[in-house]
Amino acid sequence: MSDAVWKRDEIESPCIKICVIHPESRLCTGCLRSIDEISQWARMTPQARQSVMAELPARQASISKRRGGRKGRLHRS
Repeated sequence: MSDAVWKRDEIESPCIKICVIHPESRLCTGCLRSIDEISQWARMTPQARQSVMAELPARQASISKRRGGRKGRLHRS
């Protein structure tokens, strides 16, 4: 399937097709958007999309890279 079908003259989605919701931050680990932002993306104004896109780099810090292990379990408790 070609991605060309999904191209439009608007701010593109930051989706990278790795859709996993981080349990603590509630953000997608692929694109860093919230579930609400993902579901509303097609109906957002260009200004709203631009605002979300501007916030994404700062959200990276809210997703921890380390998962599992004793240290990870102790941190969550």
